[in-house]
Amino acid sequence: MNDIAIYGAGGFGHEVACIINAINKIRPTWNLIGFFDDGCAVGTSNYYGKIIGKMDTLNHFPERIAIVIAIASSKILEDLTSKITNHNLYFPNIIAPNNLFFDYESVVWGIGNVLGFGVRISCGVKIGNFNILNGCVSLGHDVDIGNHNVMQPETRISGGVFIGNNNFFGARSLVLQRLKIGNHTRIGVGSVIIRNTKDGTTYFGNPAKKIEE
Repeated sequence: MNDIAIYGAGGFGHEVACIINAINKIRPTWNLIGFFDDGCAVGTSNYYGKIIGKMDTLNHFPERIAIVIAIASSKILEDLTSKITNHNLYFPNIIAPNNLFFDYESVVWGIGNVLGFGVRISCGVKIGNFNILNGCVSLGHDVDIGNHNVMQPETRISGGVFIGNNNFFGARSLVLQRLKIGNHTRIGVGSVIIRNTKDGTTYFGNPAKKIEE
């Protein structure tokens, strides 16, 4: 098995550990050696393993190791990945075993993506780097996703939607077909996007409206 560690020891890090355990039950693949986290004391433990270091430790880790970044914040995802400089690290796509793919061979992948339990992906989908699709997310046909996007449970993206970088989708949010979500957009819980969004803006409601901040 290949050594793997999770960056982020909070609740979502625990969920990623559950995904790794589920993968291993089907096919032994990963040896989870622990967690890296700047906010936890080294040597402390949670139910799934020990805190073995912080960012500095990670950047000086002497051995080749897989890393999963388990932080459900698009901004923090971008910040963390920009700070990683260690060439010994690699970033597999971690996919829960009960995901449904209409046509897996038609999906184009980047690196470092996490697909939680119950994700449903249609055909012709493109997924960039370091995206998080938390439980029961649905992507329609020909969806194109950039980098560092976070989709909370039961997000629904309809067919032909383009999504840029660093966007956050609240639980049970919905984007209608052939729309464009640009960059740094936040979509509230249960919101329905019926037109293209403006970068750097928050939307909430059904139909979703721009929220002035």
